[in-house]
Amino acid sequence: MSSNGPYARIAITLPAADLAAADRMAKQQDRSRSWIVAEAVRRYAASVDQERAPHDLGDSRRAQLHRDLTLTADQRVGQAEATSRITDAAGEPQRFASFDEFMAWQRTGGTSP
Repeated sequence: MSSNGPYARIAITLPAADLAAADRMAKQQDRSRSWIVAEAVRRYAASVDQERAPHDLGDSRRAQLHRDLTLTADQRVGQAEATSRITDAAGEPQRFASFDEFMAWQRTGGTSP
């Protein structure tokens, strides 16, 4: 590692077993201990970012969520109650593969997609 590069020197304390594992991996992969630790941090950060990343929502679902956020709590409860009455009256619930499919069903007045 060059001191001119985008590196920062840090001091960390690791359990002896973790340090030994890092040293073994470094030797097996012909890498430095620093590279092993940095790679572990990169992989951990990527996994955390993946967990926090929004799920793949379609444009319609995202727009609906934004509309829902403009409602008061009472309005949301009222909509949930209305939905419950509709589903109770309908018997077997309609299943949809996507929110867009639901929106198409809703536009047809609730007839089969």
